[in-house]
Amino acid sequence: MNVETDFPYLRSSPLTAGLTDDQVRALAGIAFCRRLNDGDVLIDEGEVDNSLHILAEGGIAVTREMGKGDYTTIHVLRTGDLAGEMGFISGRPHTATLRSLGCTQVCSVEREAFEGLVERDPWLVYRVMQNIVQVSQDILRRMNAQYVELTKYVYRTHAVF
Repeated sequence: MNVETDFPYLRSSPLTAGLTDDQVRALAGIAFCRRLNDGDVLIDEGEVDNSLHILAEGGIAVTREMGKGDYTTIHVLRTGDLAGEMGFISGRPHTATLRSLGCTQVCSVEREAFEGLVERDPWLVYRVMQNIVQVSQDILRRMNAQYVELTKYVYRTHAVF
């Protein structure tokens, strides 16, 4: 992949909302886009990964280990969502494993390369950080709505399955 082939994926992402095409090209210059196959692990639970991942196409299952090699899916990220944004910002270990659902296109940006843009274009960095927060809030809203729906279901059925 290269700047010209990666540009459309990044331009259509909520991560680049409010950025000029030149600023998106600057991001594309530090991004690495690739395809994941079904079941490929993007991030392992408990590992530190200093990358921000943009889901350009496809889906990612957010999973937690249950023990003995089993895991459960706690959320599904979809095209346009970000993955690994909290670890990208904090540098802390991830709390879940991210697994590709089908064929998924992911564009990734390493924190160190992104920080290199601060002096060149601080407005780009500021706007991207704003967009990370906005996308993260949208994902959290969806997760909260799913939690409420599940709680209502359990309450209505008296936990009888």
